[in-house]
Amino acid sequence: MGIQTAMDRVVEAPSIIEALRAADDLAFEAGRDPSVRTLRVLSAALGGADDIAALASVHALAEMHDEEAGRLLVSLMSDHRAFVREHAAWSLAQGLPRTAAVARLIGMVAAGGFSGMLAQHTLEKWSAGAGELLAVALEAALSGHRETGARSRLVETLGLVRQTLATRPLRRIALDDTEPIRVREAAIAALGQREANAGIVADLEDLLATGGPVGDVARLALIDLEPPHATGTVRGGLTVAQLFLHADIDPTLSSAGAGDNGGIATLLVRLGNALAVPSGETAPSSDESPAVERVLTMSRGSVAQASIDLLDVAGTASGHVYGHVPLGDQPTPSAAAWPLRVTARRGIRRLLRAAGQVDVLHLRMADVGSLAAADVARELGIPTVFTVAPDPHSVIQSMDRSGALTREGFGAADLKEHFWFRIRLVQSLAGSASHTVLFPRPDLARDMRELVGIDIGSHQERHTVVAEGVDLEVVDRSVAQAQRAIAGDMPAQDGFADLAALLDQLDPARRELPLIVSVGRLHRVKGMATLVESWAGSPLSERANLLVIGGDLDAPSLDEREQLDLIEAAVPTPERAARGLVIAGHRPNDVTARWLAATRFGMPGRAAPGGVYACASIKEEFGIALLEAMATGLVVVAPDGGGPATYVDHGDTGFLAATWDRERLVEAMTAALDRAGGADDGVAERAREVVSSRFTIQAMARALAPVYSTVASMEEELMRAAGLPA
Repeated sequence: MGIQTAMDRVVEAPSIIEALRAADDLAFEAGRDPSVRTLRVLSAALGGADDIAALASVHALAEMHDEEAGRLLVSLMSDHRAFVREHAAWSLAQGLPRTAAVARLIGMVAAGGFSGMLAQHTLEKWSAGAGELLAVALEAALSGHRETGARSRLVETLGLVRQTLATRPLRRIALDDTEPIRVREAAIAALGQREANAGIVADLEDLLATGGPVGDVARLALIDLEPPHATGTVRGGLTVAQLFLHADIDPTLSSAGAGDNGGIATLLVRLGNALAVPSGETAPSSDESPAVERVLTMSRGSVAQASIDLLDVAGTASGHVYGHVPLGDQPTPSAAAWPLRVTARRGIRRLLRAAGQVDVLHLRMADVGSLAAADVARELGIPTVFTVAPDPHSVIQSMDRSGALTREGFGAADLKEHFWFRIRLVQSLAGSASHTVLFPRPDLARDMRELVGIDIGSHQERHTVVAEGVDLEVVDRSVAQAQRAIAGDMPAQDGFADLAALLDQLDPARRELPLIVSVGRLHRVKGMATLVESWAGSPLSERANLLVIGGDLDAPSLDEREQLDLIEAAVPTPERAARGLVIAGHRPNDVTARWLAATRFGMPGRAAPGGVYACASIKEEFGIALLEAMATGLVVVAPDGGGPATYVDHGDTGFLAATWDRERLVEAMTAALDRAGGADDGVAERAREVVSSRFTIQAMARALAPVYSTVASMEEELMRAAGLPA
């Protein structure tokens, strides 16, 4: 189409999403025609006020592979706009090493953050052809940086340089007890990635003998140096690995709702249990395909726990086994976790190697965990399944339509949200996956085509629509317990006593009102502060009390603190008893299920029956908590986009609304209370029937098992065709 036409499409696109997709065509045209004219068109856009056109030009320059374009790209590392510098650092990875950019990239690594991760990634790619240059430059940079964080990041980057020149400074730093522990740990971990020799092994064994945190890291490094072990046995069933590194996942879901421990953590535990079939039992599928015999679920954890898990993973032949990836002493919110790419990659690789035969790796999010795991899958030859969702595409679309995101302000927003990178990561993960899984949506084919750029009508055999599901056994047990609690049987261990204690703090007059309950992470995308503000600022607060379940109230993350501060501004703590607000913090999943049931049936003297569930998320790709609420028999309020629109019968089992609009959110909650408080016409039974017939965890397992089997079989056939050993 020509470079000018391609640029016109970027500039004149009717929406931001379409402009971002048009940027791919611009890059293609620049690579096809790396001429002086192309350079002029891109340079002009770089100087304009349209941030999207400017960033599209940065990436187009990287595709030209021309000396003048390369010099211009390097010069952008000094641009006055931080978002241009960030994208230049990212784009430089597309070409050959450029000496003039090395010092600036190293400076970005030392500064840290998302930009530092991109700069480190570029240096890692360059290290194959310019390793000695980078080793010298990084060692020189270390002499000028004394701050612990900067030094640890530089040491980690030095460890990515494979040339032997980098080994000596790594060994020296690892053994230097005057260095901060964090810096030494980076060097020790890097030694575990090098080619084993007697000197490195001896150093690590000496460090192991010292014990403490250094010894724990040395133990993992020694494990990393060991060659892969043969599995020793031939298993008839499949091993499927899945992960979410922003949660502390355990079989009891004790941390559900804290930090990033949201619905995905609950889903992975329940799904892993439903999928894993012990030897001799029936697979959760309707065909003769091999059963999933073992599921490995990976999440974050401590260094010490990671060592223990390796033995468990290696020694478990069937069932659901858990492995933890050490990601630092303190939990890091998902949005800030990108700099943990290298640490995550090492931990994932270690667990997958310990597991022996892994047939399929299922990736679900465009986050640092999936970024790192995809690298490991390529290295180890493990086929991947990727759950594709229009995220952040749908968020960008909503912000664009509301005016919250503009072309002129896109660069600043991208610095915070990393929209461009995440969109490209979705494309990469989907493109490299052997199979993609999609959530049901009202206009799925159109949304995938227009938002994500995927035509699911092409190669339909590689795409499967799979609804998420909930464990009805947990829900039904909670409903029965709530009904017994009404009759006065309220054992403390069931969690009802804790809810009673919270409701007893409300003013007596308010204990005659029903509850509006919401469950989820305290994160701006989940809209908890918006929910509180909408409820508190409307007559709705006189009709019902509001119960918010989720968040770590004792040690909140930055995202949680942001939401808690907004909630405090809306309803100050001293006023909450009189105004009917209960912020309960996170609770174990089973306890939360009981509280949902109590919301429906009420608690005599504390809460009236006829409560409802409200989800104020900006976007909800599917909504595990919403399904659990419906299975409990609650009338729900849900976002009008994404998955909820496929299962909420508007006006009957719930109400769909533009949840970012407070007026519409209040209207929906008011209508829900009216519906729940009206005559009993079987709405609770209909809501449960929707879930039981289509959205159970067992149904989800039955849908996924044949997908995994097909992917594994196709991989075996591919290896046979290539003449490779299975």
